[in-house]
Amino acid sequence: MTASAHVLVFRPLIRLLRERGDEVEITARDYAQTLQLLELHALDATVIGRHGGRSRLGKARSLASRLRALRKWARPREFDVALAHGSHELTMTARRLGIPSATTHDYEFATLQHQLGMRAATKVVVPESIPEDRLARLGVRPPKLLRYPGLKEEYYLSDIEPDPAVLDRLGVDRHRVLVVLRPPPDVSLYHRHSNPLFPQTLDYLGRLENVHSVVLPRTDEQREYVRALDLPSVILPDRAVDAQSLIALADVVVSAGGTMNREAAALDVPVYTTYGGRLGGVDEELIREGRLKPLTDPRALELRKRDKRSGSRIRRDPAVLLDLLLTARGDDT
Repeated sequence: MTASAHVLVFRPLIRLLRERGDEVEITARDYAQTLQLLELHALDATVIGRHGGRSRLGKARSLASRLRALRKWARPREFDVALAHGSHELTMTARRLGIPSATTHDYEFATLQHQLGMRAATKVVVPESIPEDRLARLGVRPPKLLRYPGLKEEYYLSDIEPDPAVLDRLGVDRHRVLVVLRPPPDVSLYHRHSNPLFPQTLDYLGRLENVHSVVLPRTDEQREYVRALDLPSVILPDRAVDAQSLIALADVVVSAGGTMNREAAALDVPVYTTYGGRLGGVDEELIREGRLKPLTDPRALELRKRDKRSGSRIRRDPAVLLDLLLTARGDDT
């Protein structure tokens, strides 16, 4: 698990595997809230490596070091299958050791990462909304390519019911409009190449008296940047929180990344994206369906209290995802 979202995706899959008597071992990279979320969900992991930072050299060194460490760790354990969510280090290591592997992802334009990870994998599992021709360019075609309906979030959130206590722990005023904000994947919010829309939106919402904005930063650097702004309407948790409950109870979600946008859509919460990169097939479909709105001006946000009883959620069986991933073994086990 190399990013925070991986913990959420694999939580129900690990439970299903262990319930049927399989042995599961987890490795993780020290990045963002990955380790904190593992702790929050009571999942023990072996920590191997950390994020390489913004530079290409740092990322390359981190990749090489992690590959060596993973091979050393995995070789004596005689695994039957390796499963990943876009972690190219895992599928590359599995191929080197002759272990069948499957990877899943839902954004097709992380080109370098996919060139490495998907080519090394035995099976690649993605949503149906990603056009096949985009994956074919990366060398992934049926029967290696397997697809599932809907959003991955509709599978891993299927058993989640929101816990209202998360609002009390954060000190949220329930009479205010609750907005949940997620910064972009950029390590730095103020880097000269960053999209300025998210900081503008944060500044706008952070000064509104009828709003409480909970910001969920990805890194300590982002957290310190937001804290230094000292915006009166911003709540900044010190650690990873039950973000899925928080999103389900929110009135509006604004995210510059992908997973939180799709979690909000899966939970039937109004959600806006400030993502400045190329939209993938999943987000393109959500926008066509009206479940995700592109934001170009923070003043366009519809800020009103939402009836939490209204709307409907799509819940899908996570066993469907697990079965697709396990086809990497090539048998019926």
